[in-house]
Amino acid sequence: MRVEALAIALRPRLAAEAADLGVALARAHARSVWPVFAPVYLVFLLLACATAEIARWLPGLLIFWCKPWLDCCLLFILSRAVFGQPTRLADLWQERATVWRGQWLRTLLWRRLSPWRAFTQPIHQLEGQRGQALRQRRRLLLNGQRGMATMMQMAFAHVEIAFEFALYAAVLWFAPQGHRQGILQSVFSAEASWWTTWLPVCIYAITVFVLEPFYVASGLAMYLNRRVELEAWDIEQEFRHVF
Repeated sequence: MRVEALAIALRPRLAAEAADLGVALARAHARSVWPVFAPVYLVFLLLACATAEIARWLPGLLIFWCKPWLDCCLLFILSRAVFGQPTRLADLWQERATVWRGQWLRTLLWRRLSPWRAFTQPIHQLEGQRGQALRQRRRLLLNGQRGMATMMQMAFAHVEIAFEFALYAAVLWFAPQGHRQGILQSVFSAEASWWTTWLPVCIYAITVFVLEPFYVASGLAMYLNRRVELEAWDIEQEFRHVF
């Protein structure tokens, strides 16, 4: 990695501060992140929704389970943003083999339930190591970071739940007078209807689309902060700027 090309100021940070830096990174490069992510997410969402004919709960489960695969796209965009490079959909399509095909099976199986997957995904996707070298590298970077990485993931899980409740509340607030009770009964009814099938899916899909880039960016920033601690990138960056 070319430290001199990084577009962010490096210094050792607390893990929570590094996560905040990731949120700021996603916000600063929103014009690259969401417009490029949206077409990919829309195609995936349409395919996931097609499974509602099998079971009405299946689209939501697919969105939840395949989030790490979608995160590969976001990590590609954000890793370029770290260097100040905007990303177009054509750039993502050109690198599609590298972004989506590498280690996709492991990403959707045992790594899916990892409590620190946002922190370790850059190791798997950006460093390009395999086998024993990858395991040693992962162990080194995770040393002393598992607790904070888990807390970050739990924090975003709680934000997701709060965001979903807010969207449910918004649906009720904007519902016509006299229909709120009927909507509530339909949502929690065991009988199949539009509300029970599609409202939870739509709300969860919107939640993932809005919040997932911030989650991936926070994990990337914590990963970069860990490399600053281990490899003194901040000192190297300062020397390159001076000389």
